Amino acid sequence: MNKTKIIDAAFRVWGRNFYRKTSLSQLAGELGVSKPALYRHFKSKQALTEAMTEQFLDDFAASIRDDFEKALDENDPDKGISTIIRGICGFFAQNVYALLFFLINIYDHKLDGFSLAQQLKSRGVDMAVIQTIIEKKYIGDPKVIRLVFATLSFLMANFHKKNKSMLNPPNDEQIKKIIDSICLIIEHGIGYSINEVAVDFEKLEKQVEEMALNSESEPFFKAVAEAVAQAGPWDVSMEMVAQKLGLSKSSLYGRFKNRKDMLRRLFVTEFKHIIEYARQGIGKSTNAAQQLYLGIFSVATYLRSRPEILVAMSWIRTRKLDLGKPGKDIEIFRLFEDIDIEPVREATDEDRQRISHWILFLLINILTSNDNIRLLYKFVTLGLGGFKK
Repeated sequence: MNKTKIIDAAFRVWGRNFYRKTSLSQLAGELGVSKPALYRHFKSKQALTEAMTEQFLDDFAASIRDDFEKALDENDPDKGISTIIRGICGFFAQNVYALLFFLINIYDHKLDGFSLAQQLKSRGVDMAVIQTIIEKKYIGDPKVIRLVFATLSFLMANFHKKNKSMLNPPNDEQIKKIIDSICLIIEHGIGYSINEVAVDFEKLEKQVEEMALNSESEPFFKAVAEAVAQAGPWDVSMEMVAQKLGLSKSSLYGRFKNRKDMLRRLFVTEFKHIIEYARQGIGKSTNAAQQLYLGIFSVATYLRSRPEILVAMSWIRTRKLDLGKPGKDIEIFRLFEDIDIEPVREATDEDRQRISHWILFLLINILTSNDNIRLLYKFVTLGLGGFKK
């Protein structure tokens, strides 16, 4: 056993659990060794996670370095952008555990964007190249670039989940298909033409703002949401919620069966309220493009009124939160299927659900960064094509 084998095993073991548990005992069990044997190579768990970060950055940079150089030599900006996107997608398509490590460390802020860029630059990959190439043809707003990478991350994670890549590594044909799909949606969004999506933003926003919004939740659920926002869904406890309510833990059992029931009921209740409010907004128009913006803006309005719910939902963007079989509760991820979006009318149910889930994922990204909802709408409907100079 050497350091490389330990690091590789850590990616697999902790990745399978979505990094909810990162104990050395768990890792030792996978390797069939004792914990002291691990300590001979790494003095602490922190030392091991730092080594994992270095390994990830080394592998990632080595995989995409040539693509960045090729992209700079391209005269056509679209080909340059595609070369970079395809290179990054190719790496993550073949390395599901690297994708999980990247997503969770980025979204938990253990790797911030600036630090990541600096680390990659020291390895010969300058992320600023992406903005340089985009600006040749498009408005190089960093917010748009964040949407590009959020889209790449979401669709790649969705691909691995659908294909159960931890058990069955994807083949070359599957990888080519998902990369083509990701490039297409980044370039064109859901496929509208620019004339079809011209809407009066102020008028639609005013219609939503005039809708009655009851953002107050009952004290029990408000306390649960605040506790989840503070600690995250895996570390939150019934004791924390009881403390916020000024109650004993035992008194909560009259309300919730257990911690899992408490979390499930929180999210189910909030999802229901979000859907009801968004559908009210969607009903303000019969035009599909307007309905799409009304739906997006309605969800944004609701979540802005409940910041603790926004943070709680942000926790589950990249992690698997097991609250039992979803049944119809997954309806929030089908919200935008209510709208007759012509470009995806012939798509499969699975693809339409994926689009709804993608829009919601991007919306949470936008809101947690306090970015512009109109910008999101433009990207969803037109992709980079909505930002031509």
